[in-house]
Amino acid sequence: MSAVLPAAAAILVAEDQADIRDLLVLNLRNAGYQVSAVANGAAALAEQTAQPRDLLVLDLMMPGLDGLEVCKALRARSDAAPILMLTAKSTELDRVLGLELGADDYLTKPFSLAELLARVKALLRRAELLRAAQAQSAGASSVIRHGELEIQPAKRQVRYRGQAIDFTALEFDLLLHFASHPGHVFSRAQLLDAVWGYSHEGYEHTVTTHINRLRNKLEADPMRPELILTVRGAGYKMREAGA
Repeated sequence: MSAVLPAAAAILVAEDQADIRDLLVLNLRNAGYQVSAVANGAAALAEQTAQPRDLLVLDLMMPGLDGLEVCKALRARSDAAPILMLTAKSTELDRVLGLELGADDYLTKPFSLAELLARVKALLRRAELLRAAQAQSAGASSVIRHGELEIQPAKRQVRYRGQAIDFTALEFDLLLHFASHPGHVFSRAQLLDAVWGYSHEGYEHTVTTHINRLRNKLEADPMRPELILTVRGAGYKMREAGA
């Protein structure tokens, strides 16, 4: 899947370590992006409020407001700009917490600049596809129905058991992928490649976290899912209608 990215997408980098911040800015600018940088979370919030950027790169550990608090504040006011979280911590708790608060992806330090640029490109591409789908939603009638689940892809809307449910862009794309292939078992690596737009060993946990978020919104008992099932040793699938 391909899409034309904005000629110069605007990116805000929030990183308190000057050497890392300068390196990020240099490489992102060399890749053709407009880049601004701040050294703490409070400044990141102020900058994004005054002039919203297309994507934010947030360090997890910053003085004052940390990356998680910035992420939470932005999502609370419905700022949907993609957020890539940078963290020196490798514990799954930090990864899960960052994604649960609305971050779209994360990189654990140290990381390669090539990987950073690939993640940024994938997140911007996804945001552009979302905007294009919303622009084309008027008059669109295509609907995917799966039992009590109803998805309108062009409008990015979901109803389940008669109730409208809100999803983040990545949650929606993951759900749509499952609903488009009911009964098909996908490994986490396959889902990472199909939905996030990249595949990199060690980051499959991102998929697990988003699966859990879908279950929390759709399942009566997320610990005993009836719609999105775990296939032990293989991956995940959406239960076939009537099964």
